[in-house]
Amino acid sequence: MTLIKKYLPHVLLFCYLILFIILGVDPYARDVWYVENGPILGIVVLLVIGWFKGLKFSNTSYILMSFLIYMHTIGGHYTFERVPFEWFNNFFEFERNMYDRVAHFTVGFYAFPFAEYLLTRKLVNKKWLAYATPLFFIIALAAVYEMFEWWYAATYGGEAGVAFLGSQGDIWDAQKDMLMDTLGAVSSLLLFGIYQVFGKNK
Repeated sequence: MTLIKKYLPHVLLFCYLILFIILGVDPYARDVWYVENGPILGIVVLLVIGWFKGLKFSNTSYILMSFLIYMHTIGGHYTFERVPFEWFNNFFEFERNMYDRVAHFTVGFYAFPFAEYLLTRKLVNKKWLAYATPLFFIIALAAVYEMFEWWYAATYGGEAGVAFLGSQGDIWDAQKDMLMDTLGAVSSLLLFGIYQVFGKNK
């Protein structure tokens, strides 16, 4: 158990690299693969650099952050609209592929390590700021990313632009995606609060 706790971040990184390599072979659309994997690869690189510079998070944080990393890597291979997700869509009787909505929900999970960072580094003098700051950051990040999707689709157009936008004909797609980001942040911050109360954030 001690070894698992010690090397869990390494295992998560190794699994990501394997997934990245496998799904980098013959993706549905190579241009979409590049633009979808770019930000995620950037996150992974920053986490690795942070690790070597002493910026280490709890295993819970690394697990939560891995959800988006893995899901986005899968989405980049198929494009989010085409990811095999029928079991979920059929179970809840959704008419559209909801894989992208679930992936957006996991964006909010980054509020957990953000709050953890603020408290462990004592960067806030009010505990409520450790919860409010990550929440507002995720909301702002969600809006910026939706604008980036719009810019890419408007600039490059075609099938790649539509695939990257991933609206699937829903005119409120951007607003719903931002809502899912926010709900994910709220959920992870509630979890963070529970961990703080019971002293399990390790």
